Amino acid sequence: MSGHSKWKTIKHKKEKEDARRGKVFTKVGREIITAAKHGGADLEANPRLRMAVQKAKDVNMPNDNIQRLIQKASGGGEDVHLEDVVYEAYGPEGVGMLIEVLTDNKNRTLPIIRNILEKHSGRMADKGAVSYLFDKKGLILFSPEADEIKVIDIAIENGAEDVKKEEDNSIMVISQIDCFERLREAFEKNKIKFESAELSMIPKTQVELDEDNAKKIFKLIDLLEEEDDVQKVHANFDVPSDIIDKLSEEK
Repeated sequence: MSGHSKWKTIKHKKEKEDARRGKVFTKVGREIITAAKHGGADLEANPRLRMAVQKAKDVNMPNDNIQRLIQKASGGGEDVHLEDVVYEAYGPEGVGMLIEVLTDNKNRTLPIIRNILEKHSGRMADKGAVSYLFDKKGLILFSPEADEIKVIDIAIENGAEDVKKEEDNSIMVISQIDCFERLREAFEKNKIKFESAELSMIPKTQVELDEDNAKKIFKLIDLLEEEDDVQKVHANFDVPSDIIDKLSEEK
């Protein structure tokens, strides 16, 4: 991982998310409605809804909005069926991509995704061709300013699978899915600030990209995530920190 930084990659992405807050609210709202419809409005009994509500809070969605969405879903509301779909694809330089979608019409969504990929050095992949490259894990990311000793102690005490420190001193805490919420709550209780906390598809191997291909993959992911139906894009690429810094300055 010499010279590379997951923290800088996520920070670069979050800055763009902040600029399109309305779309972020739309995506989070869809997830809350779907989670509540599938598992009920009880947060304690519905882990998917707990995660969706936490994500909404992370992006500063007002509590009144969150409650209205849950009530809308649990009270019937509009009879819109949103389906979870994961499309597999390849990006520039053979980067593997998993595209998580919530859609009410796959026949509309799939051609849009295929068109974006084909216009930006990507292509659809067969089912199973990319997914084996990833493991679903909990991922909590800390900036270089975080207290390393405290982070490691809390991670170990609460069942983390791995703690990784990068050369810029940012820290990744990786966990199995079943102890992710406990870990997150432990860091919050101890007032240890983290940059992001989510269930994520962690790549087993990564494709290192140069500046030109880094621009292409960031552009491709941005365009995919601009679509309302696309919830999240995972990709197994790695970009040196200096390139991320340069791209952030250029935006």
